[in-house]
Amino acid sequence: MAYKVGMVSLGCAKNQVDGEVLMASLKNAGFETVDDAAMADIAIVNTCGFIESAKKESIEEILELAQLKKEGKIKKLVVTGCLGERYQQEMHKELPELDAVIGIGANGEIAELLTKMMEEDSFVESFPEKSKMPLCGERELTTPSYFAYVKIAEGCDNRCTYCAIPLIRGGYRSRTMESIEEECKALVENGARELILIAQDTSRYGIDLYGEYSLAKLMERLCKIEKLHWLRVLYCYPDSITDELLDVMAREEKIVKYMDLPLQHASGPVLKAMNRRGDRESLTALMKKIRERVPGVVLRTTIIAGFPGETEEDFTQVAEFLKDVRFERMGCFAYSQEEDTPAAELPDQIDEDVKEHRAEILMGDQMDIMDAQGQELIGQTLEVLVEGFDPVRRVLVRPQLPGRPRH
Repeated sequence: MAYKVGMVSLGCAKNQVDGEVLMASLKNAGFETVDDAAMADIAIVNTCGFIESAKKESIEEILELAQLKKEGKIKKLVVTGCLGERYQQEMHKELPELDAVIGIGANGEIAELLTKMMEEDSFVESFPEKSKMPLCGERELTTPSYFAYVKIAEGCDNRCTYCAIPLIRGGYRSRTMESIEEECKALVENGARELILIAQDTSRYGIDLYGEYSLAKLMERLCKIEKLHWLRVLYCYPDSITDELLDVMAREEKIVKYMDLPLQHASGPVLKAMNRRGDRESLTALMKKIRERVPGVVLRTTIIAGFPGETEEDFTQVAEFLKDVRFERMGCFAYSQEEDTPAAELPDQIDEDVKEHRAEILMGDQMDIMDAQGQELIGQTLEVLVEGFDPVRRVLVRPQLPGRPRH
C-alpha cells in the first residue's frame, strides 16, 4: 500500500528546502505525496524553532493537525525540522499526539523511519548527529517553477549570543561547488529563471572546504549556466564581504544587484554583547563601500530591538544609523529571549512592551524611507520577472505586485 504523505513547512527558506528534499525522498521510496497535509495518511509538520513566535506557530500547526487525527481524518502525525531537533526530550512528552519526531540528522532516513512507524504502529524518534544531515538531494519543489532556492551550506559558526541556530543546526558545512552547480543546472533546465542562494551565512561559503571565502567564485561559476536569467544571494554576514564578491556582483549581469546583510544593530556596546563585530562608524563605512563598488545595489538588513542592556542611547544610535544609510528594505524584530543562549542569561532584560515599541518606531521610520524611495522610481522602467496574468485587470502580475522586480 502506498501511504499518502503531506507536509506543512514553516519558517525560513532554508527549512523549506529541507522539506522539499524530505518529500522527494519519500516519493522515491514509494510514498504518494499530496499537497494538502489534511488529506494525507501521514501529516508532517516541518517545524521552525528559532524564536518564540516561530515556536508558537509550529505548535499551533501541530495541534490543528492533531485534531484532524483525533477525528480520524489523518492516521499519523510527524514532526521534523528545528523544533523537534531543539526539544528532543520534550516533544513527545508535551505532545503525546505525535507518532514520530525526527531530528535533522535523520532526514536521510525518513522513508525507513516512516515505514517502520506505519508497519509497527509504534512511536518513532531518531536524533543522529547533526553532521549526518544530507547537504543536498533531489527535491520536490514547492516554489513556482520560475524560481528556486539553492542551499549552499548548513549550520553556523558565528555564535551570536542571542541565536540558537548553532545549537539546532550545528557548525558550518559547505557543499562542494560541483554539487551546487549540478543542482542549479537541473533547476534551470526544469524552467527556473531565478536562483536564490541561501544558507545561515552565505558569505562564509567555502571557508571549510577551500580555506577561503568562495562565494564570489561560486557565483561567477553559476553565471555561466545558460538560460539562467537572475542569480540572487541572501543572508550575507558583514565581516565576510570581500572585495572579490563586490567586484563579481558589479561585473556579472546575471547577478541581481541586491545584498541582504542582517546587521542586527549599530551600537558598538550592543554588538559586542551580541558577539558581533563593528559599530555605527564601521558599518556605515561598509554600506558606503558596497554602494560605491556595486552601483545601483539594493540593500536589505534586519535589526533586533530591545536586546538586553540596550539603553536609550544605544537605541538612538541604531535609529540614526538606519536614517543615515537608508536601506531599501529592512525587517525589525523585538528581541526574543531564547533558553540555552548566552544572551538569555544577561542582566538588564528589557520589558516586552518596550521592545515592541522600539521595533515599531524603527519600522515606522523605515516605511517613510521606503515611501520616499518609491516616489523616486516613478517614471522609470524596471526589469521584472513575470509571474502570472490577471484576466480582470488584463495585466501581467504576481499575487500582489506587477512581476518580481530585479531588486
